[in-house]
Amino acid sequence: MAWMSPAQHRSKQRTVETRIALALLGGVGAFQLALAAGVPWGAAAWGGGSPGVLPARLRLASSASVLVYAGLAALVANPRPSSTARRRLMTGASLFMVLGTVGNLATRSAVERVWAPVAAALAVLFWRLRRTT
Repeated sequence: MAWMSPAQHRSKQRTVETRIALALLGGVGAFQLALAAGVPWGAAAWGGGSPGVLPARLRLASSASVLVYAGLAALVANPRPSSTARRRLMTGASLFMVLGTVGNLATRSAVERVWAPVAAALAVLFWRLRRTT
């Protein structure tokens, strides 16, 4: 294996972290899009209280979630915002995912708990990606 400087190693690590974060955000976004479109996976979302197809209000919430996850993906993929703005947005996203992790662990829906490690991984990745690339 070729020798890498510490800066090259950090850059490669950020690239891997970025790709993982984008893949996870894409997966969660696709899941929410499927829910909004009427796929009967309600037991795995929004507390699991609506097994099957979600009611209209939760389908609307899933639609809004798709936009949030797309925005987060754009933030992850684009290191151009000022370092202060990027750091604040990524910190907020990380804290948002910590809350998501807690919520997914606390749900009564056993199938929804599968999202807890996804949210936890995103919390860590957002925290690590707070610095500019």
